[in-house]
Order: sequence, then C-alpha cells, then structure tokens
Amino acid sequence: MQYITLLGSTGSIGASTLDVLARHPERYAVFALSAHSSVEQLAAQCAQFRPQRAVVGSAQAAAQLSALLRAQGLRTEVDHGPQALCEIASAAQVDTVMAAIVGAAGLAPTLAAARAGKKVLLANKEALVMSGQLLIDAALHNGAALLPVDSEHNAIFQCLPASYGRAPHASGVSKILLTASGGPFLKRAVETLDAVTPDEACKHPNWVMGRKISVDSATMMNKGLEVIEAHWLFGTPAEQIEVVIHPQSVIHSMVSYADGSVLAQLGNPDMRTPIAHALAYPERISSGVAQLDLTQIATLQFERPDLQRFPCLALAYQALMAGGTAPALLNAANEIAVQAFLDLKIGFRQIEHVVEHVIGQIAHGAASSIEAVMEQDALARASAERFIAIKLAR
Repeated sequence: MQYITLLGSTGSIGASTLDVLARHPERYAVFALSAHSSVEQLAAQCAQFRPQRAVVGSAQAAAQLSALLRAQGLRTEVDHGPQALCEIASAAQVDTVMAAIVGAAGLAPTLAAARAGKKVLLANKEALVMSGQLLIDAALHNGAALLPVDSEHNAIFQCLPASYGRAPHASGVSKILLTASGGPFLKRAVETLDAVTPDEACKHPNWVMGRKISVDSATMMNKGLEVIEAHWLFGTPAEQIEVVIHPQSVIHSMVSYADGSVLAQLGNPDMRTPIAHALAYPERISSGVAQLDLTQIATLQFERPDLQRFPCLALAYQALMAGGTAPALLNAANEIAVQAFLDLKIGFRQIEHVVEHVIGQIAHGAASSIEAVMEQDALARASAERFIAIKLAR
C-alpha cells in the first residue's frame, strides 16, 4: 500500500488524481489532502477518502472544515498555513506527493517533499520555473524521484530512454518538441484580442482546467513556463526545445533523435493518463481514460507559433536564457497580471505588457536559495501591482 499526500486536491488535477486513486483502493491510500479555501469540496473528499490530515489556507477555513468533519464523525486532523503544507509533504508515513498547488504557493511544500526523498509527482510547474536548480539538487541529494505530470512533460518522459540522465547529447537526443493546442484564440484576429473577456479566455478547446492556467494557455505563457520546466527536468538547453502548435491535442509531445527518429506519445486529452502513469511508474495501471481510436482522427495538424500573437512565449524564452531569478520574476508578474485580468482590471493584451515591464525593470540575481527566490518573487509582484495601478489611474 502506497500512502499519498495530495497538495491541491480540489483543483482539476487533484480531482483527476482522486478519480484514479479511487480505481485502485488495493494499491493506494490517501494520507493527506490540501486545499486553499474550497472547504465544502475538501470536506466531501475527506468523507470519501478518510485522510489522516487535511490542510487549508487560513484559520477561518480550518475552523469551518473542522466543524464539517466533526458533524460527519470524521477524525481527520485539520491544520492550516504554509508550514502545515510542508509537514504533510514530508511526513514519514508518505510515499508519494502529488504537487498540484497552482502558482508560487506550491514551491515550499514541493521542495520539502524532495528534501524528504519522496516520489514527487510534479504538476506544479512553477516550482521548477522559480527554483529549478534548487529542486533538482534537492531531489538528487536526497534520493527523491521527480516524475512529470504535465501531459507534455510526461509524454517527453515516456519518449526518452529509461536510462536518460538529463544529458541529451549522451542519449542521442537532438530536440524536444513541446506541443501546444494554441488555445481558444489560435485563429482569432489579433487586433480583436484587446476585447477578449475572462470567460472567453477560459474556454479551452480541448482541456478542462482552472481559470488561471486556462488564461495562461490562451496567452501561451503556459507553454513558455513548460519550456523552462523542460529545461530543468531534462537538462536540455533552450535552443533544443521547440514549441509546435498542434490543435488536436492528440500528440502530447515528441522527442527528436540524432538518427532522424521522432518518438511521440499519443492519447485522448485527459489528465488521468499522465497521472496514472506517474503514480504507477514503471508499471501501467488503468486510468479510466478511453483508448485512443486512430481511425476517428481525421487529421493531425502542426504549425509554428506566431510570436506576435503569443508574445508571452517569447518572454519566457527570454527569461530562461537570462537565467538566475529571471524566470521567477516572469512567473510572479504573470500571476499578478492574470489575476488582474480575471478581476477585469486590465485587458487581455495588457498581461504581456505587465510581464515585460517587470522583467525589464528588476535586475535578476542568482537563484541560490528559496529565500532569494521568494525575495525576487515579492519584488516582482509589487512591481506588477504598481504598474497596473498606474495603468488604471490613467
């Protein structure tokens, strides 16, 4: 029996993970669940999976959750705050940690899990974007396993040799090809994007995701963050990572080899497939996803991304090549900008301007510690908020 801590259990990744776990009660048990503020949903999950611990974001949410659980006669221990997240990620009873908290909030508990030598299923790309070397070093020094859950990185992982050791040249890898759907505005006239609403930006054509990541997909910042994540996961320089638009989302990513071979991983667009793969690796288990019927696929299309349509992708490459804390600045500015867009404070095309302003204004340093990274994160957030406030004042 493997015991699982699920960080971010009420999000889309969390719900999909619990669906897979429920299909294999003989293999997996839930040790702990966490959510920021979705108390009622978390209480329902606790009632179904009976975790030993549950963590929420605030004392008020903890009191609400405790009352709901007591009313059902459940004995789950309730706690709140960042330190509690780190505790359930590193607890001795835990074998595997699903890191699915969106944004910078997921960094500390993910790092705690790596330092505790856990099997870490990485769905929080920001942890690698912000502090890639710190997380990789923590995993290597403590015997932790980092298994990618993002569909693209999981696909790459499946297409690489089992002996791959973050050394592309030694394995004959010439290029990583990250596929991208292009989001909801791939064919929309660029001059109309200023008028995009949050609801329009969150209507992804292929995937059901949270609102923040849906907006990131629409700007292709999400793909830019995945480029940075791929760099750290697979030890691949920026010039060997190529983004390819693939609207059908059937091929989840590819690896191009020196002999001319290109290996691809295909499947229906459902996150339960990479979740099940990472959970059971190196075994294969049922995910609940329907088998891909190749005869029903009319065409598979590919095109290069238009960086005028998707400038956030170019900004991410720029941050990766700058190195140090530049990706952390990029991520923090984007989080503030996306939330401002969702709150109707700025327009869709202003997201890129906020990010560009911040990474151009703040001098980046070395990502030598989590404290250094979080200091730069805070500076970037404050800069982004000031820039937005000035925009609103005009």
